[in-house]
Amino acid sequence: MSDALPTNAADRLGTEKIGKLLLQFSIPAITGMLVNALYNVVDRIFVGRGVDEVALGGLSLVLPLITITMAFAMLFGVGAANMISMRLGQGRRPEAENALNHCFWLLVGIGIIIMTVELALLDPILSLLGAQEGSTSLGYARSYYRIILLGQVFAMVGFGFSHCTRAQGFPTITMISMLIGAGLNIILDPIFIFIFHWGVEGAAWATIISQLAAAIWILSFNFSKKAVIRLRFAAFKPSLGILAQIMAFGSAQFLLQFAMSAVQLLYNSSMGWYGAAALGVRNGGDIALSGMNISGSINMLILMPIFGINQGAQPILGYNYGAKKYRRVLRAYTGAAAAATIVCTLGFILAEIFPVALVKLFAPNGSPALLGFAPRAMRMMMLMLPLNGFTVVSSNFFVVTGRPKTSIVLSMLRQCIALIPCIFIFGKIWGLWGAIAATPVADGIAFLLTGIMILFELKKLRAALPERVQCV
Repeated sequence: MSDALPTNAADRLGTEKIGKLLLQFSIPAITGMLVNALYNVVDRIFVGRGVDEVALGGLSLVLPLITITMAFAMLFGVGAANMISMRLGQGRRPEAENALNHCFWLLVGIGIIIMTVELALLDPILSLLGAQEGSTSLGYARSYYRIILLGQVFAMVGFGFSHCTRAQGFPTITMISMLIGAGLNIILDPIFIFIFHWGVEGAAWATIISQLAAAIWILSFNFSKKAVIRLRFAAFKPSLGILAQIMAFGSAQFLLQFAMSAVQLLYNSSMGWYGAAALGVRNGGDIALSGMNISGSINMLILMPIFGINQGAQPILGYNYGAKKYRRVLRAYTGAAAAATIVCTLGFILAEIFPVALVKLFAPNGSPALLGFAPRAMRMMMLMLPLNGFTVVSSNFFVVTGRPKTSIVLSMLRQCIALIPCIFIFGKIWGLWGAIAATPVADGIAFLLTGIMILFELKKLRAALPERVQCV
């Protein structure tokens, strides 16, 4: 069934076969998430090749700030999307449309606030990001991020509305939006860096121009009659109740992203503290930052399909849970969890077998210190990667079943509750490699606790199944 049929786009979530729906929604979502990741990864590849390996450390320094911005985009985008899919499943279309309008103004408002505050306080903020005194990376970070801030609103609206569009039953529209942005970014990066010689500033301009193009595409669809619910400013009715529901539905993803920002900041600081001593070179802190940037980029590319599967399953889970079709909810969950585990396992195999080749994508002429550190760090960080697919999908499942607080705790477990203490303790005992080893340990803890919680939740859901419901 085509995305171009708004009268049936949402209803089919409750009638078509689950396996078919997961493919229809997850493949575009996976593509979209991978493409979205390419905004940052492509910048890093071209910066590493066209500037130098230390510039990669500069981009790593500002990553916590970018992650905080995306946390707010997910708070309102994912929150509104969850509300939209459930209200459509319940037949409450006016509430779904008002949630869409709230999402737009929330994204624009918080985007302007973040841009204004961070531009005014840029130097003090950058000084807190973990670079050691005299670090060359800090100058690169300043040049790159002051331009990125100018496109903050475009990034937030494009990313946030991708979730709302998918929740209406149009995953392909979302995928096209992200393809437009990433494709333009891939074209502009080499032009600005290699032809115009703009360095990291060229990478930043390429990014915000691409984000603007993606935002224009996704907004034009939501203004059109093709959408199930439309963005209509005249119909906007401010409501604290809707705002509270959006924030409740999106809080798990928001806190997860916010925790990721804290971890990124802590990792940056740890690389600066321990890098010089562990790597035995004068700029060891900058080298460690660059190596972690590369490892994080590869990890991001592996995990983005998992988030895509998760997002693709969300409208199916939300609609059917709202319609009380619990057998379909169970099928969608188990299918998504299995697919996510397979993807993580394949990514683990790739990273463990070819770490040097992956590092050389970013730094083909990397220094001996970088080529010695980054592959080993990558392999160590991803030791428990095959478990992460199950953990991500299962954590999100509690949002759909109306238990956002449980989802928040489980989502934060790996990224914050378990990981941050491990970084502190292991770093204190074993230095640089102890800080890196904290990641697989936290992954294992999160997997065990999430597994216990999901078993109880699935047992409750099965107990609510009507005995004679036909399994679709």
